[in-house]
Amino acid sequence: MGFLPASDPRVQGTLRAVEDKLLINGEFVLRYEIENPDDGLPEGEGAFLACSFWLVSNYILQGRHAEARKLFDRLSSRCNDVGLLAEEFDPLTGRMLGNFPQAYSHVGLINCALNLSRQTGPGGGTGRIGGAAGRRRACLSIS
Repeated sequence: MGFLPASDPRVQGTLRAVEDKLLINGEFVLRYEIENPDDGLPEGEGAFLACSFWLVSNYILQGRHAEARKLFDRLSSRCNDVGLLAEEFDPLTGRMLGNFPQAYSHVGLINCALNLSRQTGPGGGTGRIGGAAGRRRACLSIS
């Protein structure tokens, strides 16, 4: 993110591929396609929250601010009662999976909150789209 312009066809194509093949229920991004993984790992991996927050940041870069905000709000609502997130989330059961708490999930959440409040993409000015700053609440949800 941020190493190529958001308008670059490779960035846009990657984003479309993620949305088409890895996005579940418009909220969760899988690490890879699970239909034919052939990776030797046991079945049952959930969606990676860090990847889902990556999608929020990419929406900001693409100027899709309303979608970024909606997805951020949905993801941040998945925090537990003390504001923590796991590594993965199972969209079918609504359970957190994997390492808990997971730093990468929280870094993604914090970066997205900052990017949304500043209305910029990763790296500060990359993909700047303008707008008003927000305030942070529990689990860094912003309004």
